[in-house]
Amino acid sequence: MIDEYELLHIGHYEYGEAFYGSCGTMRYRVAREPLKNVRYTPVDKRGPATLRATVWPGPLSYGAADPATMRDRDFDFSAEGLHEAWCWLEEEAGRADRG
Repeated sequence: MIDEYELLHIGHYEYGEAFYGSCGTMRYRVAREPLKNVRYTPVDKRGPATLRATVWPGPLSYGAADPATMRDRDFDFSAEGLHEAWCWLEEEAGRADRG
């Protein structure tokens, strides 16, 4: 089980930082897409962005894992989108546990 608060606040992703975690044998990453720091850029000048959640089987890290084993899903870049990403990650973790 992934604690929803583990994914941090949506503001974390405005700094252009990804969040990495694991649940059982599943690894995951949540990041702003495109991945860049827009914290001090006015909202009307930021351009479109999504929140992308990526899952893959462990034990390899994001950079070392085979991209063919990864699944992505995009969500609205908002607190609601972050909640939806958490729900999807929970579903994926359950699927990984069932093998």
